[in-house]
Amino acid sequence: MSTTTSAGTSAGASADRLARVALNAAAEPGDMVFTGLVDELGAAELVRTLTENPDHSDLLSAVAGRLARVDPAGVLERADAAGYRFLTPEDDEWPAGLADLGAAGAVNERGGVPIGLWARGPRRLDELAAGLAVVGARSATSYGDRVAGDLAAVVGQAGFPVVSGAAYGIDHAAHRGALAAGAPTLAVLACGVDRCYPLAHRPLLEHLAAEHLVISEAPPGAAPHRVRFLARNRLIAALSRGTVVVEAAVRSGALNTLNWAQRMHRVTMGVPGPVTQATSEGVHHQIRTGGATLVTGGQDVLELIGAAGSHLLEEPRAEPAARDRLRVRQRQVLDAVPVARPATAGSIALVAGLAVTEVYRTLRHLQEHGFVEHTRGGWRLATNAP
Repeated sequence: MSTTTSAGTSAGASADRLARVALNAAAEPGDMVFTGLVDELGAAELVRTLTENPDHSDLLSAVAGRLARVDPAGVLERADAAGYRFLTPEDDEWPAGLADLGAAGAVNERGGVPIGLWARGPRRLDELAAGLAVVGARSATSYGDRVAGDLAAVVGQAGFPVVSGAAYGIDHAAHRGALAAGAPTLAVLACGVDRCYPLAHRPLLEHLAAEHLVISEAPPGAAPHRVRFLARNRLIAALSRGTVVVEAAVRSGALNTLNWAQRMHRVTMGVPGPVTQATSEGVHHQIRTGGATLVTGGQDVLELIGAAGSHLLEEPRAEPAARDRLRVRQRQVLDAVPVARPATAGSIALVAGLAVTEVYRTLRHLQEHGFVEHTRGGWRLATNAP
């Protein structure tokens, strides 16, 4: 397992890193105004502009006011002491796939490449950013919980990391399935990496922070506000080569994640559920309209996200029955043989619409293979016919 370096510490921090820490603390995660300005001007130049000319607009003025109270070097020192690191595009650990967010547009005024990401855990983010995102309903059914866990385990055993949001329901089942398979898993939070949300998942999050990786676009200490979940969803999609939704109602945050995956032209998948179940209605709509490919388990997912030619599935076929191996004329005669009351070869030939000589030869062949039997009254199906 590759381990992380000291990226994100205050020692020798570049002007760009310090500026990004300041902006991360002052602006909301995924705010398109600031992700766009950082992309256009650069973080250091944006901080300088806001500091010197804070009155461009109410939004910029508010952030400029908060910037004045941020000590980025101190933030990095405290984070380093607590075991957190701040990642930026200048780090080797920064995943290249996050760049796709730059052209993915906005949803609810959130989008763009993150200004920076906080990470907690020994795994490298770039090594966990080419796996599968598993998302779905918080109020998952036992069916959804089982499917998500099994799916994550199969994909994890095949060597793909599992990415999710550590929430109740499907998220929790996905992380649990990956851990059961001994696979790496990444939790993307809508709050600071120093907080456990939901609180009931503290054991899971502490384990992931100790053995795997927990990340967030929100700074340490940040609370899990609703709008931060919407910003977080784009990261789950961007940090995965494909997203599968297991149970989602018509109004579901999981569908927001799927939307982001669609915008970045990643593989999008959905697991069908009972047609009477409201928690699967949103998934069914995506499958019906072509927004997601139907998958029923981990092997289906592997065929879609794996390298070309790998994890190919054979078409499901039933084992051929003994009758299936008969020629057409033989099946035609067999279909004309009565079940109970015996019939003569001539009577069977009349029903089958074939010559009696051909029918007699065929009946002898079928008798040799156990399909029919000859009695004093004629021919009938064998009692133990194949």
